[in-house]
Amino acid sequence: MSLTYELIKSWACVEGNVTTNEEIDEWIAYRNQELDVVIEKIDFSYNGFWHYDDKKGIICNNNMSFFQIAGFQEIEDDQIVAEQPIIIQDEIGYLGIICKIIDGTLNFLMQAKVEPGNVNIIQLSPTIQATKSNFTRQHGGKEPAYLSYFANADKYTIVVDQLQSEQSSRFLKKRNRNMILLVDDEIEESESHRWMTLGQIKRCMKIDNLVNMDTRTVLSCMPFSTSCVEDGEWDKMYDLFSDKATYNSVFSKVDNALIHKMFNAINNYKMYRKEDSRIVPLTSLKGWEMNRREIVCKSDYDFKVIYCHIEIEDREVKYWEQPLVEAIGKSVFGLFTTVRNGKRLYLVRVKHEIGCFDGAELGPTIQAEPSNRRNRFDSIEKLFISRMDSGNGVIKKVILSEEGGRFYHEENYNVIVEVDEKELGSIPKEYFWVDYATLNRMIQFNNCVNIQLRNMMSLIDM
Repeated sequence: MSLTYELIKSWACVEGNVTTNEEIDEWIAYRNQELDVVIEKIDFSYNGFWHYDDKKGIICNNNMSFFQIAGFQEIEDDQIVAEQPIIIQDEIGYLGIICKIIDGTLNFLMQAKVEPGNVNIIQLSPTIQATKSNFTRQHGGKEPAYLSYFANADKYTIVVDQLQSEQSSRFLKKRNRNMILLVDDEIEESESHRWMTLGQIKRCMKIDNLVNMDTRTVLSCMPFSTSCVEDGEWDKMYDLFSDKATYNSVFSKVDNALIHKMFNAINNYKMYRKEDSRIVPLTSLKGWEMNRREIVCKSDYDFKVIYCHIEIEDREVKYWEQPLVEAIGKSVFGLFTTVRNGKRLYLVRVKHEIGCFDGAELGPTIQAEPSNRRNRFDSIEKLFISRMDSGNGVIKKVILSEEGGRFYHEENYNVIVEVDEKELGSIPKEYFWVDYATLNRMIQFNNCVNIQLRNMMSLIDM
């Protein structure tokens, strides 16, 4: 059997064959009940293990590990056009999932993980989710479980190994290593890990804040290669899709001409954009106030920086203190979808963000932070918000969290809306209608598809 067929069969297996849905639900409920978690906002000491370094103008820890928070400004024509605190985390971490064919069906080893900024306690996470500071034990704690598989990935079948961007509105040029490994080894489940099919993970994605951002980005990278599909598998896969337009989108011939057009639009932005940027001391941010409780903007903004005391059982380190970025309101990430000639398409766009690794990437139809005002939306964004609010054409709407290791209680609306493309008329040149196969090919390139769009792609049902 081909790997593509195994992935599709696992996607269709919503009831599971190793762990039942009832067992998954009970396991998550048990972990939520049994784990002791204390998260308390506290005053920032400015001279403790985490402190404000007057010389560098940043918040950092004594080891200069994990991350720092600095000031950041965008400059155009010698004028500051945007400024904010930004997370600097130069190291690349692992976001890795182990998968294995068990009793004839592909299963993924998922983790019930607590992060300090989670709006709830437990969220479904990859097998391993660890910064370089974590897995090199800069915190003095124990080694993350299953690390050796990813440190020795060449011994196994590598399904995915990509460097992909993180939230560029909060991080400066941050990337993580998204990996999926197919193994044959006998692997013992820990108390914090369970086997489940792709269909079961997709089922969990329909529940608010249950599947974390890291799982979603890794799964979005899965390649559905047509070159390895064996005779007889095409009909079997077709029968597994209830939405045949999605089947045609997933297994469409990749549109290389469209890929060139999208790269052209991205590269034009990079070449001709006028903005410059610079790292500055936090105290240089004139529109922001630093006090003992928080770093907060003096006008409407999407987040602020807080300081927390954290106690979490079943972590490599049981208690610590750190800064977290707290969202102010919920963002909207959304995709318009349409069916053209029997094939489902998705409307994507070139999107710039302040900390983007290379200036711009492909993003979803709409990526609206809470401070966005409707009079700043273009006609397509306004139509999307109208449809979302009315429910007209909405086929997916779920609230999902951003990564809880750096962000405090950050939730976003993730929405897919079906639309007749004629209603949009002539779309602006930065927008593109793309099928799943072509977008999936774009994801195989590093730093081309942003995390918001990758997360949206992971939500698509068959």
